[in-house]
Formats: sequence, C-alpha cells, structure tokens
Amino acid sequence: MEKAKGIDVSHWQGRIDFDKVKSQGYSFVMINAGYGKYISQKDENFEKNYAAARKAGLNIGTYWYSYALTEADALAEAKTFLEAVKGKKFEYPLAFDIEDASQSELPNAAINKIIEAFCDYLENKGYYAAVYSYANFFKRKVSDSVKNRYDIWVAHFDVAKPAISNYGMWQYTSKGTVNGVSDRCDCNYAYKDYPAIMKKKCLNLYPSNAKNLDTTGYKKGDKGNGVLALKYLLMLAKKKGMHNINLDKNDIFGAGTQKAVNNILKNHSYSQNGIAGKKFIDLLGNELLK
Repeated sequence: MEKAKGIDVSHWQGRIDFDKVKSQGYSFVMINAGYGKYISQKDENFEKNYAAARKAGLNIGTYWYSYALTEADALAEAKTFLEAVKGKKFEYPLAFDIEDASQSELPNAAINKIIEAFCDYLENKGYYAAVYSYANFFKRKVSDSVKNRYDIWVAHFDVAKPAISNYGMWQYTSKGTVNGVSDRCDCNYAYKDYPAIMKKKCLNLYPSNAKNLDTTGYKKGDKGNGVLALKYLLMLAKKKGMHNINLDKNDIFGAGTQKAVNNILKNHSYSQNGIAGKKFIDLLGNELLK
C-alpha cells in the first residue's frame, strides 16, 4: 500500500479542526488517551478529540504514555488504558508509549518485560498492540524478539529513514505545521493497511463474522494422551511464533491450552471457540510443516 499520512495529538494541541486536517490529505490520527495507572490521568481532551476525528471521517488509533518501572506497573497501566477507551472502535493500533527518562536506565530485560506485560494484556483483550518510542531507545533497550513480536511506531526526526527496521509507523517530525492544528504537532507515516487488518482479524472492537473451524474435538477440561500430543504440537507452534502461551507438559486441557488454541484460531480468522478438532489439527500440522 501507499504510505498513509497522519498526526498524533493530545490536550497540548487544544481544539483541533479535524475537517481541515483531513482536507490536507491526512487520513489518520493517533490520539493520546492519558498516562500512568490511574483513571484520573486520562487525557482531558481525549473524548472531544475522538468524537471530532470520528465525525471528520479520519481513521483513529490511540496511545498511552507510560511511567511503568515494573511489570506490575505496566499491567496496571494497560488496564487503565482500556478503561479510558472502553467502548470505542479503532482502525489503528493501541500504542504503548515507553520513553520516559525514569525508564531509560532500567535494565534491558526489565524494559522488555514491561513492554510484554502491557501489550500482552491488550492483545488478550482483543486489541492490536504497538510500541512507541524513539529510535535510539529501540536500538539500546528493546530486544529483537520484542521488536519482532509487536508492531513498532518509531520516532526519528530529520533523517531520510529511521535507524531501525520493521516498523509499521514512523513519526518523522515533532514540528509539523498542519492547518486545523493551532500549535506544532507530530506528523507520521503509516506503512500498513491498519483498517484492513482490524477488519480482517476482528480487532479493536470490529465485529466478528468468523465461523467455527471445528464444533467437536478437544476442549477445556479434557484429559488424556490425545491432549498431551496436541500440547506438544502447540509447543512447537509457539517456537514458530504462532502464539505466545507457555504450556505445561501434561495431559490436561486447561486455560493455557485454550488460550493457545484461540490465539491460533484468531490469527486464521476463525471463531475463538476453544475447540481443537480434526480441522484444527490439520491446520496446525500444515503450518508446522511449512
């Protein structure tokens, strides 16, 4: 697809005329929903910005500024983020903004765990998670496995292209002049067709038209050698990046096995009914043999 143009805004931009923004060829906006782990820290203009951008016909994503120093902090922030945006549909990602000075000296392992805690919570709730930071932070602090696991929204100014790869969005300036925005604002390019992704995968409150792959098969509560064999296949699938759920080596179909099955069903646009029948096992086997 051709790159899409967008802006990102918060209460600092004041009142925005999104009709004027759209008339200049901008098709999306990333709106700040707040920061921290308390709902009182919700951005004071989020509701107004969302409603006005929706009325103007812009595609919308949102982001949450983090102060998390631990996994527990990140999980609390993720829960507050979803509380702040409850009931709203988004065509663009829900982004975790990790760039605060208080986080820059944390060990890299701690940074990666914080990102995973926040983004995994969003994904488990049916949202498309992304990570936002500046290019140097991604290079210094974030592992390749985490950068490959989640979508990346990178900030890097005054360059021909960012200093990292595999990004979905690039914030290329913080000094944009956009008609309809009274102050300077951040401008971005998007390189993926995010609205199509959300619709196809039924994420960000897009309704599901998915069909069941199987109506009978292994399900939560089942036990036996067949379940054990299924779980070994699921462990191999995790190594191939088909899901991110850790499973125990036993013959019990528990909550973790159900999550792994549903992750794979979701990624193949099937209803997440938690059933692993013959068609599911065929699908899994064919993917593993590729």
